[in-house]
Amino acid sequence: METIGRDLREMQRVPLAESHVAALRAAGTARRYPSGTFVSRPGEPVDRFIYVVDGEIEVVNPFTDQRHVPSTLGPTQFMGEISFLDGGSWSMAMRTACDTEVIEVPRQTMLRLMSEIPEMSDIIITVLAARRRRQIDARDGNLVLLGEDADGSVRRIAEFASRNRLPYTSYALGSPEAHAVATSCAISPDRPAVIFGKDNVISDPTPDKVARLLGLNRELVEDESFDVVIVGGGPAGVAAGVYAGAEGLSALVVEDTAIGGQAGTSSRIENYMGFPTGISGADLVWRGEVQAMKFGTRFAMPRRVAKLEQLEDGKFCATFDNGQRVRAGSVVVATGVQYRRLPIDRLADYEGHGVYYSATENEARFCRGAETAVIGGGNSAGQAAMFLSRSAAHVRLLVRGPSLAASMSHYLSSRLEADPAITIEYGVEVVAVDGSEHLESLTLRSCGDGSTRNFPTCALFVMVGAAPNTGWLSGLVDLDEKGFVRTGEVAGGHSQYATSCPGIFAVGDVRAGSIKRVASSVGEGSVVISSVWEFLQR
Repeated sequence: METIGRDLREMQRVPLAESHVAALRAAGTARRYPSGTFVSRPGEPVDRFIYVVDGEIEVVNPFTDQRHVPSTLGPTQFMGEISFLDGGSWSMAMRTACDTEVIEVPRQTMLRLMSEIPEMSDIIITVLAARRRRQIDARDGNLVLLGEDADGSVRRIAEFASRNRLPYTSYALGSPEAHAVATSCAISPDRPAVIFGKDNVISDPTPDKVARLLGLNRELVEDESFDVVIVGGGPAGVAAGVYAGAEGLSALVVEDTAIGGQAGTSSRIENYMGFPTGISGADLVWRGEVQAMKFGTRFAMPRRVAKLEQLEDGKFCATFDNGQRVRAGSVVVATGVQYRRLPIDRLADYEGHGVYYSATENEARFCRGAETAVIGGGNSAGQAAMFLSRSAAHVRLLVRGPSLAASMSHYLSSRLEADPAITIEYGVEVVAVDGSEHLESLTLRSCGDGSTRNFPTCALFVMVGAAPNTGWLSGLVDLDEKGFVRTGEVAGGHSQYATSCPGIFAVGDVRAGSIKRVASSVGEGSVVISSVWEFLQR
């Protein structure tokens, strides 16, 4: 299955060309660092590109000050993380292992060089993606979680980091690793904690606090103006961000939870063109995010648009949930849909404690070797069942209808039916959940005769229903009876994606009549930018 980047060992052997180095010398400054100098620390802004001319730079464990990985950066290699593209923070501490000579190029100058020299840009971005892949595969990051299994707030940080492809390390309370980290930070080894580097122990951790430490919204200022604000970071929104940046529009993509949206919860997508061995939804959209950043599109996350207003000059003002505002000449609504919370007593009590709304490696750990249930009849539910069957003792797919033919791709339903580790139950629904601190059982009811039975399980994955996220639109655009955005002629627009309010467009699953597939969402997100461009020109 495809992942977010190439193998780092391969990319370390691909140097920049002599002409690329000459361009760096012309645009940058030569510096010499004495041995033992910290060139970067976690949390500091990635404000420059550093090319090693002579010497050696090592990655440092911030808790022990010892070399963290055996490989180091030497001549012809360069420092950098993917956060370089959007002005984020360093996640790694790096130190010179001997006297080292480098070329330093300011970030904005380097981004200009990369746009002018695509061959150099390709090498740099591929290496940065490969580094991120190595960190994630090795679960190796300076964002350290202690007691993820024991604390809900720490578990929410793990989910946020996992879904946004942010590297982190997780240690169980009581483990020698947790004790060593806690001791170095002078905190109790018996209490859950979220730590970034050595000096940042995050009290009352939230995704927003972690995002600030990582510099995810570092350059966003109050009342900043954009040509287009794209609300929603799923496939449609990120595709719109790619094409807006490519067309030279200043664009901001706003996402409240995780880049990838609902597609990001899919563990394996096999019917998206160009990925014959499949790719996870989160990895697919992460690639698009990097592509959009390469073209200058910016991302704000986690940020939720709480209100949208049209100003007297015809432009728009979006107010985030933290009170911050941005202005835009146009708006693309790409907020998609979310799985509905089923009307089952006490279901919310078990969310994160046996009830989940995504099926990734992060959630699969909690049902290893156990009976597992998935509710839903669509592709996301089917992909979840296939993925979970690798680790669970058995997976039961619960479908309220009589078949999967109308809601699931044929290739996927055929695999489910042939897999001995999966049982499909038609005509059933969950009517009750039970357990002490963690989910322990479900009550299933037959839709035919109304009979009920108990089903012991420690994990329930809910992937049913699709409620559009349109409450924040403040009545600016026409919605259908289910809350989806009307577009095209029915909304009086000149574009297939225009809404009833000139300057506001809608794409992807949130649009009334859309086809709920990743490929169609990507297509709509890319095509809508031509309509945005025409509107801005008018």
